[in-house]
Amino acid sequence: MSSDPVDPAALDRLAEVAVRTGLNLREGQDLILTAPVEALPLVRRVAAAAYRAGANLVTPILSDPEVALARYAHARDESFDTAPGWLYDGMATAFGNDTARMAIVAEDPMLMAEQDPAKVSRAGKANSIAYKPALERIATFKINWTIAAYPGRQWAMRMFPDMDPDAAQAKLAEAIFAASRVTDDNAVANWAEHNARLAERTDWLNGHRFRALKYSGPGLDLTVGLADGHEWMGGASRAGNGIVCNPNIPTEEVFTTPHAAMTEGRVRATKPLSHQGSLIDGIEVEFREGRIVEARATKGEAVLRELIATDEGAARLGEVALVPHSSPISQSGLLFYNTLFDENAACHIALGQCYSKCFVDGDTLTPAEVEERGGNSSMIHVDWMIGGPETDIDGIAEDGSVTPVFRKGEWTI
Repeated sequence: MSSDPVDPAALDRLAEVAVRTGLNLREGQDLILTAPVEALPLVRRVAAAAYRAGANLVTPILSDPEVALARYAHARDESFDTAPGWLYDGMATAFGNDTARMAIVAEDPMLMAEQDPAKVSRAGKANSIAYKPALERIATFKINWTIAAYPGRQWAMRMFPDMDPDAAQAKLAEAIFAASRVTDDNAVANWAEHNARLAERTDWLNGHRFRALKYSGPGLDLTVGLADGHEWMGGASRAGNGIVCNPNIPTEEVFTTPHAAMTEGRVRATKPLSHQGSLIDGIEVEFREGRIVEARATKGEAVLRELIATDEGAARLGEVALVPHSSPISQSGLLFYNTLFDENAACHIALGQCYSKCFVDGDTLTPAEVEERGGNSSMIHVDWMIGGPETDIDGIAEDGSVTPVFRKGEWTI
C-alpha cells in the first residue's frame, strides 16, 4: 500500500466530475463550497478544477468535528436553540445571485451518537429553521448544486472497525471512487452514459403518468399517491438557472414528488438510518391520509419521534425514489451510514420537504401552487430505505389499470 491511503489520481478525477458533471459550472459563476477540514485534499482539487472551468470566486466554508463536539461538552443550554442565521442569510443571497453550491461530506456519520439526543434534536431544528431561506433555493432547484464525498478517516473506521486505520480509509476510498464512477480516465464519459440510462427510465415513467405506486414485499404494504402534475427526474437535470447538473455524486435513483395527503399503509425500513449522529434502526411506520400515525424503531425510536415532530410536514412524504437492487452500491454490501450513498442502494422515501422541481413546469410554480398540487412543506428532508430484493412495485393509472414497474427489486423495463 502507498503511504497515502487515498489515491490522488482518483481524487483528481472526482474533483473534475464534481465540477464538470456534478455542477457543470458556468464560466463566471461563483461557488460556495462546504466541507470538513479533513477533506481539504479534495477541496483544493475542486477549487483548482472550478477555476479551470472559469469560476469567478470559490468560497470554502470549513467545519471541524472537534469544534462541533466542544459545543456539547461546554456550551450553555441556550446554545442548542441557536444557529448562524447570518451565515445562511448570506448563502441565500449568494444563491439568489446565481452562485453554485457544492457540499463535500467526509465526517464520521455517528459523530453525535454519544451526545444528548435532545440537544442534538434541538440544534438540528434550530439549524433547519435558520437554513430554510438557503435550502428553499436548493429544494426548488433554482441553482446548480451537487454533493460529493471524501473518505474521512473516522468515517472509514466506523464502517470497517476491525481494520487498520490506513487500510480502512483506503477501502472506503475505493468504495467511494467506484460508486462515484471515477475509477478510470473516462469518468466524465462514464457519467454521460449513466445519465442517459437514467433518462430512459424517467421518460418511461413520465409517459405513463401514474396516479399512485403500490409497494409490496416483506413488511411492505404501501400505496403512495403521486402529486398532481408530478414529473420524474433522475441523474442530470436542468436547474432553474438553465444549467444541467447532477445534484448527487453518486446517484442511482429516479425520483418524484408524492402527494402529501395520499399515502396509505405500512412500511418497514430495509436499512438503518443515520441521522444527525444517531442510528435509527428497525423503523416501522403506518400512514393514513398521507400522515404517519404510528411509528416505532428497535433503536433510536426517540430520535425518530423527535424527527417526525419537527413540524406539520415532517410526518408526511416529500419524495419517492426508485433504485434497483442491482445498483453498484447495493451490490457492494456496504452500509455507509451516509444517505448520499445508502439511498442509492435501495428504493426509498423521504419525510419532509418536497422538491418543487419535480412538477411539470415546476420552476414557474409558487409555493401555494406546489401545495395545491399536493407538494409537502417542511424544515426537514430525510431519506430512508424501504426497498430490497423482494420488492414489487406497480404503477396505478387514473383509470385503475396496473402496470408492473419493479419485480423482485428490479426494473421491469
